[in-house]
Amino acid sequence: MQVVIIGAGKIGASICKLLLLSGDYQIVLLDTAAAALARLQAYWPKSGLQTLQLRGDEDLSVLLRGQDAVIAATAFDQNPRIAHAALQAGCSYFDLTEDTTTTALIRELALQARAGQIFVPQCGLAPGFIGILAHALASRFSCLDTLKMRVGALPQYPNNALKYNLTWSTDGLINEYCNPCAAIRHGVRLEVQALEGLEHFALDGIEYEAFNTSGGLGTLCETWAGRVNQLDYKTVRYLGHRERMDFLLNDLRLGADHASRRQLKQILEAAIPVTLQDVVLIMVAASGELDGQYRQITDARKVYHREIAGETWSAIQLTTAAAACAAVDLLLPQRATRRGFVAQEEITLAALLANRFGQYYAIDRYAQEVPV
Repeated sequence: MQVVIIGAGKIGASICKLLLLSGDYQIVLLDTAAAALARLQAYWPKSGLQTLQLRGDEDLSVLLRGQDAVIAATAFDQNPRIAHAALQAGCSYFDLTEDTTTTALIRELALQARAGQIFVPQCGLAPGFIGILAHALASRFSCLDTLKMRVGALPQYPNNALKYNLTWSTDGLINEYCNPCAAIRHGVRLEVQALEGLEHFALDGIEYEAFNTSGGLGTLCETWAGRVNQLDYKTVRYLGHRERMDFLLNDLRLGADHASRRQLKQILEAAIPVTLQDVVLIMVAASGELDGQYRQITDARKVYHREIAGETWSAIQLTTAAAACAAVDLLLPQRATRRGFVAQEEITLAALLANRFGQYYAIDRYAQEVPV
C-alpha cells in the first residue's frame, strides 16, 4: 500500500512509524517543518519512507495522484483542503478530527467519491475506537436503553492545580472544551454544553470526574437515533480539573472566540508541561433488555505508555496512532466494494482487536463481559 501522511507531529510521526514497522506500506510524509521531517528520516533511514517539505501553496491533488490513501494528521482546519485534494486525485482519505463541522464537510465531499474511493474521518481514539467499542456493546441488546461513553488521557503523576499535563493537540483540547456536544436525551437528539453534566466515579480505587465535551460521539447519534433512550460522551479527568477549566474558559472568557482560544493555547503550552508518562482510560456502559432481563454491560480498559522500537510512546500517542493504522489496514483492502463515507462503527470490534495495530487496545483490560 502506498500512503501519504500529512503532518509529522507526534501523532503523524507515530502513524508513520507503525505503518513502516509492519513492512507493508510505502510512506510519503509531508510537513511544512523541515526539522520534523529530518527527525523521521533519521529515525527510519530505510527504503519505504520519503519525506517532502510543503510550502503551503502546492496543489496537493498532484502529490496524491497514484497513492492508495492520504492520512490527515495535521490541524483540523487543514482537513477540508486535504479531502478536496484526495477527491480530485482519486485516493482514499482518513483523518483524526474530533471537530464536528469538519466531519460534516468531509461527509459532503464523500458524496462525490469515485468507485473504490472511501472517506473515513474520526479515526483516532475518541472519536474512533470508543465508537467501535460502544457500538459493539450496544448491538448485544434486544432493546437498548442507555449508552455511556467515557474517555480520558491522563498524566500518571499529576502535580499541578489542573491535575493535567499536555499529552496531545492543544487546539483539539480547547476545541472539545468549547464546542456544543451531541447527545440523545429521552430519545431526542440535541446539543448540550461542553463542561456541563459533571459526574464522579471510581475505577481501581482512583476517583475521577467526567463532563460533556465535543466530538467524541462521532456518528453514533445518527446510527442509534430512534433506538436508544440516553446516549452521551464525556471526557474523564482527575477531580477538580473541570472547575479550573470552566474558570479559564468562561469566567475569564478565554473560550469566547478564536483570538481568545489562541491566547489560552499560548498560556497552556507555556505553563503546562508535556508528559509521556500517561494512561488512557476507556469506559463504556450499556444497559437495556438482554435475554429477558434489564441488564448492564460495562467495558473498562486502561492503556499505559510503553516502549516501541526503542522509543517511549505516550498512551495517547499509541492509542490514537494504533486506531488510525487499524482503520487504514482494515478498510483499504475492502475499498473495491465500498464508496464514499465510512463511519467508524462499520468496523467491528472483533476485527479491530484482532488487527496487528488494533491489538494494542486489547491490553490492560477490565471488561466485566467480553463484547466480541
